[in-house]
Amino acid sequence: MHKDLQKVLVARDKIAEKTEELAKRISKDYKGKNLLLVGVLKGGFVFLADLMRKMDIPCEVDFIMVSSYGNSTKTSGVVKIIKDIDIDISGKDILIVEDLIDTGLTLKHLVEMLKTREPNSVEICAILVKPSRRLVNIDIKYAGIDIPDEFVVGYGLDFANKYRHLPDVCTLKPEKYI
Repeated sequence: MHKDLQKVLVARDKIAEKTEELAKRISKDYKGKNLLLVGVLKGGFVFLADLMRKMDIPCEVDFIMVSSYGNSTKTSGVVKIIKDIDIDISGKDILIVEDLIDTGLTLKHLVEMLKTREPNSVEICAILVKPSRRLVNIDIKYAGIDIPDEFVVGYGLDFANKYRHLPDVCTLKPEKYI
């Protein structure tokens, strides 16, 4: 284990199992539809790639980059769009693919923004969910693994743009981020 890590919270096998389960549900629900996966950068790209490879239906992919954390471990509550999607989404079924849903503030903002662009639907898929941190009510149609309120890295998740490469979701030693 990396010297900065405290423990493995969600092992890669459990992540892979849940990803496959979500991919099967999505494939069934969106069969015959005009699906666009919108990956939330930077953290969501790892999950999006794994999820898409497990799906058995065609889909388009685009990315959006938002910021509400910066180099902090807590959200500022202010959502800033850094890179918007490039595809016209009117008439498409949108599935926002996210690594972790914490307070829900960022996703609430994204859903509201995307709905103004006249898609058929906008839904959310996240591999990790922290229910205890939720500040707003959002519907997560494809919720992955509930995790406790601990600061995590790995599987696309970072602290100060480090640790994304780790295959498991891990907790960081507190002295590394406090």
